[in-house]
Amino acid sequence: MIFNNTGIIEKVMTAKLNERQKLILSHLQIAKSSVSQIADLMNDASRATLNRDLLKLESLGLIYKEGRARATLYVLNKSSALLLPIDPDSYFADDIDERKIITNFNMDIFETLNSVPTFFSESELQYLKQLNEIYQSNYLKANKSIRDKELERFTIELSWKSSKIEGNTYSILDTETLIKSHKRAKGKSEEEAKMILNHKAAFDFIFQDPKYFTHWTLIKLTELHGLLTEGLDINRAIRESQVRITGTNFLPLDNQWQIKEALNKFITLINSFSSGLDKALLCLSILAYIQVFEDGNKRTSRLAANACLLADNYCPLSFRSINEDEYKKAVLLFYEQNNLSYLKTLFIEQFKFACENYLS
Repeated sequence: MIFNNTGIIEKVMTAKLNERQKLILSHLQIAKSSVSQIADLMNDASRATLNRDLLKLESLGLIYKEGRARATLYVLNKSSALLLPIDPDSYFADDIDERKIITNFNMDIFETLNSVPTFFSESELQYLKQLNEIYQSNYLKANKSIRDKELERFTIELSWKSSKIEGNTYSILDTETLIKSHKRAKGKSEEEAKMILNHKAAFDFIFQDPKYFTHWTLIKLTELHGLLTEGLDINRAIRESQVRITGTNFLPLDNQWQIKEALNKFITLINSFSSGLDKALLCLSILAYIQVFEDGNKRTSRLAANACLLADNYCPLSFRSINEDEYKKAVLLFYEQNNLSYLKTLFIEQFKFACENYLS
C-alpha cells in the first residue's frame, strides 16, 4: 500500500502525536508487528488505549493493516517511513551498537522514493518558491559587476565549507586567498589545496551550462566526480569492494554489479522528477547512500544537488552555515532508517540562508 499524494506529508508534519504513538511509529520503522508485540513495548498502556492509538495512526494514513483477526500485523506506510520526523538528539543518544537500524542497503528504497510525487509539503514548496523569487528578483536587479562578485563569494564559501565537511583544515580566508591568488596556506598540504580548487572547478563546470544537468546520465555523474577528485589519488571507477562508514553499522553494497544496478535505478529515478528541489534532495541522500565511488561521494552529492537546483533556475546552496555534525547525523539517519526528514530540514535551512545572503 502506497499513499501516493502529498497529503501524507502534511499529515506527518501537522499530526499531534503523543509519545506512545511516536514510539509505535518508531518501532514499526524496524518491523511490522502485531498488537501483542507492540503492547510488549509499553507495559503502562492498556490494550484499549493501544487500539485507539493504532486507529488514529491508521486514520492519518501513517500505518495500515495486513492480515486478519489474530494474524493482523500493523505496517508503517512507506511514504510516512520516508518522511516521518525523527528527533536526531534522541536518536543519537543511543550509542552506535544500541541503535536498531536497517543494516544493509535497501534496494526497495527506489520504489518507495518513486511512490512519492514530491518530498516537500505544499507549505514547504510555497515557502521555497517565495524565497527563490526574492533571490531571482535580486539577481535580475544586480548589474554584471555585482553578480560576478557574488558568484566569486559563493564559490569561495561553497568550496571552503564542502571541503571542511570532509575534514579540510583551510580557513575561509585561506580559501579566498587560494582561489583568488592560487597561494597555498602555510602548513597546509597540497591535497587540501587541491580539494578546494577542485570544488571551484566543479562548480564552474556546472555554472557555465546548468541545463546540461536537466537530464542525468552515468557519464555526467562521473564527470562531476572526476573534477572533484582530480589529482587526489582517488579511483574514479565505480567501487568494486566493501567500504565501512565511520559512526554507523550500516553496510553499503559490496560489489560492483549491485552498485551499478543501484546507480542505474538512481538515474532512472532522478530523471522521473521534474523539480530541481526534489532532484537536489535525492542527490544529497541517494548518492551518498549508494557510495558509488571509493571516496568523494558526499562532495559529489552536494555539487550534484547544486547542478539540479541551477538547472531548474533555483538558488544553489553554499552550505556555509550548516553544522557539520548535524549534516552527518542527517545523512546517517538516511543510511540507518531510510528517513529523509532531518536532511530535508537542513536543506530548507540552507536554501533560506542562500536566498537571503547572496545578492541580497
